Amino acid sequence: MRKLLASLAITVGAVGVAHADLQADADAAAGKDKAQACAACHGQQGISPTGAFPNLAGQQASYLAKQIMDIRDGRRMVAQMAGQVDNFSDQDAWDVAAYFADMEPALGQVDADEALIERGRTLYRAGDMAKGIPACAACHSPTGEGIGSAVYPALSGQHPEYTLSTLQDFASGARNNSPANMMSDIASKMSDRDMEAVANYVLGLH
Repeated sequence: MRKLLASLAITVGAVGVAHADLQADADAAAGKDKAQACAACHGQQGISPTGAFPNLAGQQASYLAKQIMDIRDGRRMVAQMAGQVDNFSDQDAWDVAAYFADMEPALGQVDADEALIERGRTLYRAGDMAKGIPACAACHSPTGEGIGSAVYPALSGQHPEYTLSTLQDFASGARNNSPANMMSDIASKMSDRDMEAVANYVLGLH
C-alpha cells in the first residue's frame, strides 16, 4: 500500500509538469466548434443520456485531453470512437477538453440499497487495507472532482453503468492507460460488488 501511494505522489508531479503548458493554451471557444459531433453520444451539455457513454461536463481538462489523444494514438481502444478523433491535433484535443471542462457537471441521485452505498463510501473514503485497495479519494478528491494537475478524472455524477464498465475493463486488462497502470492494479483487487458499490456511491458524490 505504501509503495502504491508513493507511486501516486511521484506520478502527480511528473504528469503535472508535462501538461501545464498545453493546458494554459487551451481554447474552449475553439473547442466548441470541434466538439459538435460529440453531442450525439455525450449530450449537448456534456451529460450523456445513457450510461453507455460517460458524462464529460465538468471533467478535468487534462484527463479529457489525454483520453482523446490516447484514443487517437491507439493507446486506448474505444469502438464507438473509431475515426472520431483521428485527425485531431494535440491542440484540438486540449481545446475540446477545455470546452467540456467549462460546463456544469452532472449531479446524480443515488438509488441503491443502503448496504451497497455504505460499502462504496468506505472504499471511496478509506479503501480496504486487507485487500490492498487505497482510498479513491486520494486521487479523485473527497468530493469526486479529481485532480487536474495529475490527470486524475472527476467521478462525481458519473453514470454508474459507465463507472462499473470502466473498472471492469481496468481489472480485465481491456484498458490499461491510467498513469503507471495504477487503475489496473487497483481494480484487479476489487470484487464485482466492490465495483458496483463505488460506481453507485460516486453518482451522488459532490
